Amino acid sequence: ASGYAGGELLRLLSSHPDLDVVVAAAGTSAGARVTTVHPHLQAYGNMAFSDTSVASLSGVDAVFLALPHGESVTLAADLLAAGIVVVDLGADHRLHDPGDWQQWYGAEHATPAALGSWPYGLPELPGQREILQSSRRVAVPGCYPTAVTLGLAPLLAAGLVEPADIVTVAASGTSGAGRGAKASLLASELMGDMAAYKVGSHQHTPEIEQALTAAAGSQVRLSFTTILAPMPRGILATSTARLRPGVGTSDLTAALHAAYDDEAFVFALADGHWPHTAATLGSNACHVQAVADEHSGRAVVVSAIDNLCKGAAGQAVQCANIMLGLDESAGLTATGVAP
Repeated sequence: ASGYAGGELLRLLSSHPDLDVVVAAAGTSAGARVTTVHPHLQAYGNMAFSDTSVASLSGVDAVFLALPHGESVTLAADLLAAGIVVVDLGADHRLHDPGDWQQWYGAEHATPAALGSWPYGLPELPGQREILQSSRRVAVPGCYPTAVTLGLAPLLAAGLVEPADIVTVAASGTSGAGRGAKASLLASELMGDMAAYKVGSHQHTPEIEQALTAAAGSQVRLSFTTILAPMPRGILATSTARLRPGVGTSDLTAALHAAYDDEAFVFALADGHWPHTAATLGSNACHVQAVADEHSGRAVVVSAIDNLCKGAAGQAVQCANIMLGLDESAGLTATGVAP
């Protein structure tokens, strides 16, 4: 709970009508007051971080895990054995193929048999909400996969674009890199600058391909480039895919509206309006828009989210609400903060 995603979880849960935070666990911050690490969370008063162990987390209804990649597997298995609902914000249970994990995360998965057995926590995808309603565990998607998948999945499912040639360029705020000190995240290095990183090797690539392949019903291939933007929060993802013959802008926008007009947190914007990261700040919302670029013969889809909310903590709360039989919107808002 001492990281950025963990702090956002505490913020959202502090006003949740049905969930009470009774344990906030941490690593090196164990023993420190929550407000020492997160001074904006004064609602937690004198609560101190506990250690991260099954013993400290026992006796609760649900646990949110916001741990570094590779550190959730064993703890999650023990918590599930104790009858506790587990919401994992890490990457440990998202992928289905152990080979993908080894290739993109640089090590063998600790329990390969667990891969593919956790429901994917993107409720707006067809059928996922119903799966979550009967589940006791969920793998919450990554921030980039959330933004990219919500933009492209309806177009692929409707057969409007080709699955084999998809290109995404996405910019993220610095909180997506975590709270650890890095020279590249110093203000003097970052301000006034934008830079690509992990070009051709970002670990979210197979997760996006996996989700979009399920939507398309055939193999998706993705070229994925990530950019670090000089802002604390937000993701703006621009994706292009080759149009199927005869498909125009109206077909693309109709597919987005059909998918999302009845959703509480995903908004297909009106014609001529394009997503802004600032418009989603502090909210669990995703804004999407699409156009057919007739010159190149490609669909262009733009989506925006707050990477710490819909891209992490907010989506985790949304999934927990569904699994626990609560109002799906409890503790969440689709309204951003401005200016």
